[in-house]
Amino acid sequence: MSYKIDLDRDEKEHMNEYESVPSHVIFEAIRREGEHELSRPFSALWWSGVAAGLAISTSVLAKGFLTAILPDAAWAPGITNLGYTVGFLIVILGRMQLFTENTITPILPLFIAPTRGKFAQTARLWGIVFAANMVGCLAAALVLVYGHILPGARFDGILAVSRHYAEATPLQHFAWGIPAGFLIAALVWILPRMEHAGEVLMIVIVTYIIGLGDMSHVVAGSTELFILVVRGELAPGAAVFGGILPALAGNVLGGTGIFAALTYAQVREEI
Repeated sequence: MSYKIDLDRDEKEHMNEYESVPSHVIFEAIRREGEHELSRPFSALWWSGVAAGLAISTSVLAKGFLTAILPDAAWAPGITNLGYTVGFLIVILGRMQLFTENTITPILPLFIAPTRGKFAQTARLWGIVFAANMVGCLAAALVLVYGHILPGARFDGILAVSRHYAEATPLQHFAWGIPAGFLIAALVWILPRMEHAGEVLMIVIVTYIIGLGDMSHVVAGSTELFILVVRGELAPGAAVFGGILPALAGNVLGGTGIFAALTYAQVREEI
């Protein structure tokens, strides 16, 4: 038996606000954003990417500060990883170019039109943004090590966080990078449904899980590795081949190979 409740105009407006946004509408919104990103000039992508690399380093700072003031206890990561969310909040709300967000945003236009031109545009975007992120992370590491801008006790906390990240093997960084890439891509998919307060909460929840799970995020993790390289504790080759590239591969597999592909599969009959 079917039934219908009579609603006035205001009640219908409230009802529309609570209706779920169809998946193909979210897909189209992100696809259009991807088209915009693919067409942006080099300088805009580059400086936004450098800014993102610098800003994401505040995740390492905040986590390191909390690590420095808390005891070495089993419950401490539950608090220190709240600091890990800070850089992501700055980057995502500031609409800066973070490589792991681009594992889904420009990929959706590529799924729709897998042409040679689209592949070239995507490769260009990925190359510019990733290189810019790395430059920003390296700049942050140089300032932190040589700038003496932090009290020694707080910097010791940052070193502890960085050394912990560098302990993982290349295979672990690759494996732990897969869920991190998946979660960041999921975050990009979810955010168009959110209002501003909801955006903040969702970014905190998802990135907190990444930090708490000791997952490997290629950009945030690069700051930690570069800090050790600049201090002479880690060889550049070990940082690149032992941490950065494996995490990069894992993030791409999780974000593009799994989440973006599944997203396209669920809406391809509707677009």
